[in-house]
Amino acid sequence: MPKNKSHSGIRKRVRITGKGKLRREMAGTRHNLEKKPSTLTRRLAGTTEVAPADVRRVKKLLGR
Repeated sequence: MPKNKSHSGIRKRVRITGKGKLRREMAGTRHNLEKKPSTLTRRLAGTTEVAPADVRRVKKLLGR
């Protein structure tokens, strides 16, 4: 039986921490940043945790 492959799109978008939590980047930080207020761009900087409702689905796509 072949090995299961992890979902390549999710693999690029989500990082797993040492404790097993899922981290992702905030949406809305790729383009059109000139129009957005600097307070918004600062707030969207960095990573955040994946929503609890999505954790099970994302882990399944990652093959965990």
